[in-house]
Amino acid sequence: MMQALFAYLKTTDDHWLLKSCRFHFQLENIHPFVDGNGRMGRLWQTRILMEYHPIFEFLPVEDLIKERQNNYYRELSTGDDTGDCTGLVVLMLALIRESLADLVTAIRSVTLPAADRLELAAQSFGDNSFSRKDYQAIFKTISTATASRDLQLGVNMGIFAKTADKRTAVYRVKRK
Repeated sequence: MMQALFAYLKTTDDHWLLKSCRFHFQLENIHPFVDGNGRMGRLWQTRILMEYHPIFEFLPVEDLIKERQNNYYRELSTGDDTGDCTGLVVLMLALIRESLADLVTAIRSVTLPAADRLELAAQSFGDNSFSRKDYQAIFKTISTATASRDLQLGVNMGIFAKTADKRTAVYRVKRK
């Protein structure tokens, strides 16, 4: 059964989020260990998600599961009874979404240095022109004055080219 489960990971076209939830459910359903199947299921789910994107290494999904332990065990039990993993998948996707939202909130509260903001903006905008308002849409916590100073610094450093002036200014990343 475990070999078939690992084969599923290699052969399915399911999205990584769905794949990780199904694997978690199936591992717990197979119950290959005397103890610790829940921890192993959650560990494997995290590991599978890390294949999709490394950010999943830092998500505290385990903490959210502890907070909703009754719901978690209810969905596992229902799935055991019916063979249907839908309830657990929906719960896990909601917990992953909540965890990602919490991470985004935490990251947005961190103020990056201007040089880091400029580098991120250059990567984000690529070949597209942008305005100060577009720049502020990426860095939601900075003021209009800070955005203007950043962009002028970017022009002075040769990162951006600027056309027009003040509110009508348009920027473009300079190619090296």
